Amino acid sequence: MEEIRDGDTVWRFDVSFLTSTWNCIWGRGCLGIGSQPAPELGLGCCSIGADLGDEDEARMISALAATLDPTVFERHGEAQDGGIFSDESRLHTRVVDGACIFLNRPGFAGGAGCALHVAALVAGEPPTEWKPSVCWQLPIKVDWEPTLGGSEIATVRRWSRDDWGEDGKTMAWCCTEGTLAYDGETAVVDSLRAELSELVGAEVLAELRRRITARAD
Repeated sequence: MEEIRDGDTVWRFDVSFLTSTWNCIWGRGCLGIGSQPAPELGLGCCSIGADLGDEDEARMISALAATLDPTVFERHGEAQDGGIFSDESRLHTRVVDGACIFLNRPGFAGGAGCALHVAALVAGEPPTEWKPSVCWQLPIKVDWEPTLGGSEIATVRRWSRDDWGEDGKTMAWCCTEGTLAYDGETAVVDSLRAELSELVGAEVLAELRRRITARAD
């Protein structure tokens, strides 16, 4: 672990993961998180829908969904008819035909993958500003722990099977396990630079990258 203090927050980083060559292989052999490997379905980690952080995030995703054009949103009709949320809490997206309502399937003319992600790229904006936070953060997870002194410890690490709760027990594959997804050309600290900067801030990330470079030297 590498530790960096930033005001009242102490960031702890799993350097072994951040220096690994993990990369998302959705559409390139991702087995999905179902009980059986199914790379041909292209579901990735979207088969259980997305948990939303709070009502503010729910409002943002709802507002963005209302702007999506059918040309980039395969389930546009279902969203108009039944909404995008799974229940009254508005903290989980609907699952339609085995995946999050926002997932465009392979072969969709507007582009396969998350409709919010596709729309953000079309608009020339970062997908991190359009997608639910849990979606753009994966496979990075931050554990927050308050301390007696009033500060907090934030541990930045890879997601594990246990983090998926009951769903994790039946998953045939978890992308941070094994070697299948560790075939990227750059380290995670660089390939997920935008996501890490959004999570920890540009200054902390710059210091982390400096220390990682010093370790390598």
